[in-house]
Amino acid sequence: MPRRCVCRKRLSNRPDSSPERLRYAIIAAAAIAWRLVSALIGWIAIRRIPLAAPAQTTMFGHPNAFWDQFTRFDAGWYYQIARYGYWFVPGGPSAGIGKPGKIAYFPLYPMLSGYAGSVLGSSAPAIYLGLIVVSWAAFAAAMVVLYRLARLDLDEAGAVRAVILAAVFPFSFFFGMPYTESLFLLLTLLAFDLFKRQRWIAGGLAGALTTATRVNGVLMMPSLAWIAWRGARPQDRARAAVGVALVLVGVAAYSAYVYHLSGNPLEWAASISRWDYHPGSEPWVAPLQLLSKLTTAPRRYFQSDPMALYDTLYGVTAVVFIAAIPFVWMRFGVAYAVFMIANLWLPLSSGVFEGLGRYCSVLFPFFIWAASFRSRPLFFALCVVSLVLYPIALAMFVTLRPLF
Repeated sequence: MPRRCVCRKRLSNRPDSSPERLRYAIIAAAAIAWRLVSALIGWIAIRRIPLAAPAQTTMFGHPNAFWDQFTRFDAGWYYQIARYGYWFVPGGPSAGIGKPGKIAYFPLYPMLSGYAGSVLGSSAPAIYLGLIVVSWAAFAAAMVVLYRLARLDLDEAGAVRAVILAAVFPFSFFFGMPYTESLFLLLTLLAFDLFKRQRWIAGGLAGALTTATRVNGVLMMPSLAWIAWRGARPQDRARAAVGVALVLVGVAAYSAYVYHLSGNPLEWAASISRWDYHPGSEPWVAPLQLLSKLTTAPRRYFQSDPMALYDTLYGVTAVVFIAAIPFVWMRFGVAYAVFMIANLWLPLSSGVFEGLGRYCSVLFPFFIWAASFRSRPLFFALCVVSLVLYPIALAMFVTLRPLF
């Protein structure tokens, strides 16, 4: 029988001890140190590996091997929003301040980054530094909350293993880039942690901030509802239901703002669809097609399709996470498994593998499950595989290969 998804009351109300707070500080410091190591790997990659395409943006207006890794791909969108806000021009230019596609990017991360950058000034480097500061700080906090959440099901050593596995996951380099992954993971973990501790309203507010960061935050609602249904006392069920409903506030508030800006509350969804991204089809088609290509004619596949390597990296990662879902369900219950199912279904139902590596990086139940095995050789093997693939994936990203 899976253990219940709600911790015991005495644990949920227990104040953190001094040794525990020291452990949090160590985890946070180690997380920042890992971000520095990752940035150095990116710097070496840019210096040693030719760019796959001309760099469209730089932080200082001229090439800089260390800092330009933080301007890649979607970082430019978040920079535009953090500095200029959501200027909307219907049918507007594909580049520049009025890019209509910016509506697709939800506001909490660039808003916080804009405030952080304004402390340093109003220049482009100041805004980019604000983006980096928010990502790095959110990552450090997320690792602390992941440890706290894992401790509800694992011993101390297991919780530490979960943090390490999440940090060295091959696509966790996105946590250090100007992307939403760090903030999204932090707020998602907070929502689950607070719900498991029966703090329904606080958990719902964390969920609302999650959906103000990325729309797929709404996919946590079935899991939170299950936790509330299983764990809320009769006198608390109304508060628990309110907590679940609060998750929608973030996306609702942003949709209201988008309506004021564009006249269409779902313009953010329309912007996504204009990039030829259409979720809703059968989610198993793309993985099965990939496995067929890899098992029947791998050489022809890699020679004929320029995206073969990148799709394979992301597709195989998704298959591994899918295979883990039944075991997560049996070990930790419905809530964690449903969270993984929902967050894998959405991108896979689009028929493309784009972004799946970073989408998997925030699926924390996988890392808690992998950390639940006490075998040191297995943990060591997982770390070795991750640490081999991590710099390869990071180098592809910073040198403008289509791994984003």
